[in-house]
Amino acid sequence: MRVYEAKIQYLLVQEGPQEVLNRAEKIVEYMIGAFDEAPVAEMFYVVCLNRKNRPLGRHRVTVGTATAALAHPREVFRAAILASSAAIVCVHNHPSGDPAPSAADVQITQLLREASKTVEIPLLDHVIIGNAEDDPIAKGYYSFREAGLL
Repeated sequence: MRVYEAKIQYLLVQEGPQEVLNRAEKIVEYMIGAFDEAPVAEMFYVVCLNRKNRPLGRHRVTVGTATAALAHPREVFRAAILASSAAIVCVHNHPSGDPAPSAADVQITQLLREASKTVEIPLLDHVIIGNAEDDPIAKGYYSFREAGLL
């Protein structure tokens, strides 16, 4: 039988004072560059926050296909628990550019909301990032919190 050790690896992605991530625009700004590695695939991130909603870091949970990024609460909250997060924000991209949520996006958000209650780490928002040109309302992102679904 093999026994493994888990560890957290920290890579500096930003330096200087961190802003409070209490609005979707701030979350989108914080995620700049996160999707550059694979712009044609969906990526799902969890942003771990401290008690003042300042980022402790971001963790890529999964890289999916052009149309799907599977995420499970176990992987999302593993990163949050290891980072001693007081709260989290989930973020993923839509390579098509249209940030409108799919049925699967709504379903995972509901599942994450319920799991957040169990582990007592609040899910503050789930933001889908697209681009303004392909967004029917020209915002470039969708926030479940702004939509009243969180």
